[in-house]
Amino acid sequence: MLSWPEFATRQPDLAAAGRKHLYQWDVGLAFLATVRPDGGPRVHPVCPAISDDGLLILVTDGPKQRDLLRDGRYSLHSETCPPPRHDDGFSVTGSAREITDPAVKQRFGDQLLVERKQDELWPSFADDRLFELSIERCLLMQTLPDEPFPQGPTIWRA
Repeated sequence: MLSWPEFATRQPDLAAAGRKHLYQWDVGLAFLATVRPDGGPRVHPVCPAISDDGLLILVTDGPKQRDLLRDGRYSLHSETCPPPRHDDGFSVTGSAREITDPAVKQRFGDQLLVERKQDELWPSFADDRLFELSIERCLLMQTLPDEPFPQGPTIWRA
């Protein structure tokens, strides 16, 4: 599995397309699928951030956090809604790991302030857990061709 910076080095066009999908609303926005204790899927909205530290998400205490701590498998998906590209999408799948380095969390917080044009972080930020999403596979779906990608699926595996 690769970190986002490694993925971007090996697959720069695919990483650029993925960033465009994840940040189509100026802040990262996607759906995160995790694995429930019974093995079933659970889906949550998240606001991922891409940085030199990786593809990161901050998760408050709850089912999503417990899923990731117990079984790090995940899938992250971002979809384009308005026609004519309404079926365009980007997803990555892999394994999440908790990041406990305070310097990484500080950089993440600084990035969120800039991206969201805010002066301060929310009250639970210090208690929320930070995860890096490593990438095992990626899917880019194009409703229409968009250089350098054809119409249809582009699939990449580490």
